[in-house]
Amino acid sequence: MSDARGKPVALITGATAGLGLALARRWALRYRLVLTGRRTSFPDKVPEDAVYVSADLSAGADAVASILRALDAASIDRLDLAVLNAGTGRYGDPFDEDAESIRETLSVNLATPVLLARHLFPFLERAHGRLVLIGSVAQGGSANLASYAASKGGLEAFARALREEWRGRIGVSMIHPGPIATGMHDKAGFDPKRMRRIFASPERMAAMVEETIAAERARAVLGLGRTLRHKLIHGARF
Repeated sequence: MSDARGKPVALITGATAGLGLALARRWALRYRLVLTGRRTSFPDKVPEDAVYVSADLSAGADAVASILRALDAASIDRLDLAVLNAGTGRYGDPFDEDAESIRETLSVNLATPVLLARHLFPFLERAHGRLVLIGSVAQGGSANLASYAASKGGLEAFARALREEWRGRIGVSMIHPGPIATGMHDKAGFDPKRMRRIFASPERMAAMVEETIAAERARAVLGLGRTLRHKLIHGARF
C-alpha cells in the first residue's frame, strides 16, 4: 500500500540521531517519512514529502497527540511501517537514580511506545503494515542500567503480547541492537573505553535492522555474538 503520492509510508521515532537518523537517511527515497524527535527541527536534509514532528516522548499522551495531529495535517491515514526507536537511560548504581530519571526512562522507552502503538493500530491495519519495536541487548539485565534494562525488558513482553493480539492483521518485530556508536552513552554517563571497538556504526546497524524487517522476523538480536553479549550484560572488562 502507499499514500496518494505513490510511496509507502514509514514512521520513525527518535529520528534525529543515531539509529533513527541512519534509518531515515536510508529510507529517504523509498518511503514517505514521518519523523519524530525532541529537537525543534530535523537536523538533516529530508525529502519534500517528509513530515517532522517535534515530540518529547517523556511527555506521554501529549507527545502521542502531537504525532496524531501531524498525521492528520498531512492527510496520512495509513502506515506501512512504524519503527518505535526513541530511547533514553542513565548509567550508574540504581540506588543513586532519582525518581524523575526513572520516570523519564520508563516513559520514553516503554509507557509512551505502548500508548503510541495502540493509537497507530488503525493506521497500520489499513496498510497491513508492520510495527517494529527497538529494544537493546541490555534488556536481559545489564549492570548499572537497571531502569533501562527494565524498560526494554517490558518492551519485549509487550511485543510478545501484540504478536498474539494482532496476529493476521499487523506484523510485529522486536529488534534488540547491540551497542551503537552514538552520543547516547555519553549522555547516559557511561564511558565504554575499549568496548567502543565492538560498537556498530549507526549505518551498519540500520542495514541490519532493514534486513530483519524485510525478512519479517518476529525477534532478532543484532550486532553482537553470544560471548560479547554475555560480557556486556554482566559487566566484564574488555
